[in-house]
Amino acid sequence: MPLSRPGLLLLGALLALGLYLLLPGARHGQRSVGAQPAAVERGRGAATATARTGLAAGEPPVFYREIPAGPRAGGTASPGRPAVLFLHGQAFTSKTWEALGTLALLAGEGYRVVAIDLPGYGDSPPAEMVATQQGRVAFLDRVLQQLGMWKPVLVSPSMSGRFALPFLLARGDRLAGFVPIAPVGTKDYTAEQYQQVQTPTLILYGARDTSLGRQALQSLQHLPGHRVAVLPGAGHACYLDKPEDFHRALLGFLRQLERAAPQPP
Repeated sequence: MPLSRPGLLLLGALLALGLYLLLPGARHGQRSVGAQPAAVERGRGAATATARTGLAAGEPPVFYREIPAGPRAGGTASPGRPAVLFLHGQAFTSKTWEALGTLALLAGEGYRVVAIDLPGYGDSPPAEMVATQQGRVAFLDRVLQQLGMWKPVLVSPSMSGRFALPFLLARGDRLAGFVPIAPVGTKDYTAEQYQQVQTPTLILYGARDTSLGRQALQSLQHLPGHRVAVLPGAGHACYLDKPEDFHRALLGFLRQLERAAPQPP
C-alpha cells in the first residue's frame, strides 16, 4: 500500500535523525585533525586526534590547544619526557600546529604538548604588556605557570622570536630545550649574551629561506649547546613545506634531550 505524502515526510525525517545519531563528530561539533585539506595531509602521516581548547587564566587570558598523550603513551605524558610549548609566526595561530598534525604526533609519542595564540592573534585578545621586551618575558613566564609547564621545550618560529629570545636570555634555566625556526630579532643581542645561555638548542630552518633563516643562524650559532637542522627544499615556513622532515628533526631533538636528562634513582 503506497505511503501518503505525510507518511513519506515522516519517514525521511526518521532516516535523517538516524544518520545524525550515527555521526558523533557532527553531533558534538568536534573536529578531527585528520579531516584537513589535501595540502595539509601531504607528508603528515596518519596522526589524528581532537584538540581540547581553553583559556589560561590571567590578564590577558591566553587561548591554548592541547592534545592529551595518546594510546601509545597510555593516555598520560611519559615520565622524563619534557612538555613542549609551541608559539607561532605572524600569519599563523595555534591552529596551525593542530592542522599540521604536530600536536597529535607528539602526544602519541608521550609528550605533553600545548600551542598558544599569542596576544592579538587567533582567539587571544591584545595585551599592552607585550609592547616591551620585559613585558613579553613576564607574559611567557606567566603562561608557563598558568599551564603548569615546568621546564618545557619552547618552539618559536619567525615573529614569535620577539617573545622567545628575550625569555631564553632572561629565563633560560626555565627551559629544557629551545627550537628556534628562523626567528626574528636575533640581531638584537650580542654574541656574548648568547654565549651565556646553557639551554640545549635545535636551530632549524629551510634551505630556501636564504634571508631570515641564515641571518638567524649567524647569531644563534653562538649558543654553546646547539645543533643545526636544515630542511632541503623548504622555505621560511619550513614546517609547512616539509612536515615529515620537520617532525623527524623535532622528535630526534626531543629524544636526545630525554636521553641526556638525569634519571631518577
